[in-house]
Amino acid sequence: MRPPATSSRFPDRRFRRQALVVLAALAAGILPEGGAAAQDAPRILPMRERAALVDRWLEIRFQTVLPEIMRRDGVDLWIVAAREYNEDPVIRTMLPYTWLAARRRTVLLFHDRGPEEGVERLAVARYDIGGIPGAWNPETEPDQWARVAELVRERAPQKIGLNRSRDFGLADGLTATEYEALVEALGPDLASRLHDAETLAIAWLETRTPEEMAVYPGIVRLARTIISEGLSERAIQPGVTTTQDLSWWYRERIRELKLQTWFQPGVSVQRREGAMFGGDEGSQGDFSSRPPPDVILPGDLIHVDFGITYLRLNTDTQMHAYVLRPGETDAPPGLQEAFSTGNRLQDILTDEFVSGRTGNEILAAALAQAEEEGIRASIYTHPIGYHGHGAGPTIGLWDRQDGVPGKGDYPLFPMSAHSIELNARVPIPEWDGQDVRIALEEDALFDGESTWYIDPRMERLLLIPRPR
Repeated sequence: MRPPATSSRFPDRRFRRQALVVLAALAAGILPEGGAAAQDAPRILPMRERAALVDRWLEIRFQTVLPEIMRRDGVDLWIVAAREYNEDPVIRTMLPYTWLAARRRTVLLFHDRGPEEGVERLAVARYDIGGIPGAWNPETEPDQWARVAELVRERAPQKIGLNRSRDFGLADGLTATEYEALVEALGPDLASRLHDAETLAIAWLETRTPEEMAVYPGIVRLARTIISEGLSERAIQPGVTTTQDLSWWYRERIRELKLQTWFQPGVSVQRREGAMFGGDEGSQGDFSSRPPPDVILPGDLIHVDFGITYLRLNTDTQMHAYVLRPGETDAPPGLQEAFSTGNRLQDILTDEFVSGRTGNEILAAALAQAEEEGIRASIYTHPIGYHGHGAGPTIGLWDRQDGVPGKGDYPLFPMSAHSIELNARVPIPEWDGQDVRIALEEDALFDGESTWYIDPRMERLLLIPRPR
């Protein structure tokens, strides 16, 4: 699975194009002026403009990402097949924006004809599929699998990739019945050339293009703006508002903006002389149970876990706010220092991001450095992009700090996005030495040489009410 030490998914000339793409995004109003650092959220596109943008990105991915990853894996022909409402996770990212699901049975064939001719795309399906030409007439040839076999035989591939994987659900989209029907149709000779396309499927899902990265900062900025709105007097009245009230405020806000979320917003509190994460006596701040509804009070440290799906890309962010007590103008110094410790843990982790290093290797190195610096750390970082918990190397789980077999053994590739998710437990002097868990999550891109936050990370606690 390891890429060569010099592995790069895109030659440098493509990065030089990114500045032009950013300018185009600014002109279209997709990004705020000033880029990701601007304070205002970007304009949310009407549905028709969203469809046009996503479909344009898809065509670029077919022309650039697809040939490179097929040649890297040595796959001559990639077959992606699914039936309606039982979609392969990969096929849903290859369909036009207005397609919500596969229709009847949809079989896509991608044949690499070499650098000069590029990758041929064919759809063996009852309906035309956007930029993928149809290659089957059911009126003259009713047997769909027979047509698939005919097309494969004509192209005589040596290595045929199928989406099957033991470790990655996102790369395991071919069902058993579809596999059996395909093998029967191909016959023994062609069936002997079938190979699991785990790394190919993951590469397709995890690779971000310059065109996507021109807009991704605005998407993350949008999500963070919504979180900040909720962590303010607009949504919170101390002594009245509960954590569940705030969770529902976020749900309603997402709907108002015609956006979607890929998980339910999570809100919890930590307070002096109170249990962590919602005041549940038995809670250890893990993900094994939901915190009970708590009334938000002055002196509380509020934690929000929130993400949106927009333009087929996902965000995943965790932010904190401190509710000022009467007479306070800032959070206690101990909480501020604890937050800085969380930022330091982020730096320790991202410093270990090296192309070709596995998730388990990154995890072990980061935890060792954190221990050396006296930080009580827990790391559970995951890829993000087309899916919230995306394809690529898992860097710890909250309940697996010794490494994750399989998913953690996958290597880090350039142009992959990751949610830098972790926490540090820090004693707070002003709270009589009580531990607080600073749980942070920020979306970042590894470009092959460095890791940078898609939108500038949070480095100070938000305050409620905001200083005037």
